[in-house]
Amino acid sequence: MIDDPHEESLVDRLSRQGEDALGKVAEELAKSPVVAAALAHALDARDRAAQAQEAAMGALGVPSAADLERLTRRVRSVSQRLEGIEESLDRLGGRLDALVESDARSAGLEGRLDQIGADLAVILDLVNPRQEPPPRAQERLTVSEQ
Repeated sequence: MIDDPHEESLVDRLSRQGEDALGKVAEELAKSPVVAAALAHALDARDRAAQAQEAAMGALGVPSAADLERLTRRVRSVSQRLEGIEESLDRLGGRLDALVESDARSAGLEGRLDQIGADLAVILDLVNPRQEPPPRAQERLTVSEQ
């Protein structure tokens, strides 16, 4: 540790001067057409190497990072669609369950109504006995106009 504040300011000053000097050197190098051309060639070489690597991996049947990324996105998309379908099926299942319960209640009501109808027919026969229909052989009367 530095105990003397004068020495600390000297270290800070030297550090700042070093940073300034490095900044000036970097600016001069960036302005230099030779360095700019070298950078451009290096970047171009990197791109060509990446393309060659991808072609070699493709020839060997090994998927590239881009292929894996596309596959990952595709799997995520299918997964999201599948989740949506599952949610829709769950909602549909709930609706079908409610419909089945409703049909069961309706079937119970229909059976009860049929029973009530049969009971009413018995009561009607007891209150108002049916008469035998007239035989077919009975002569029909004609109505004349007056």
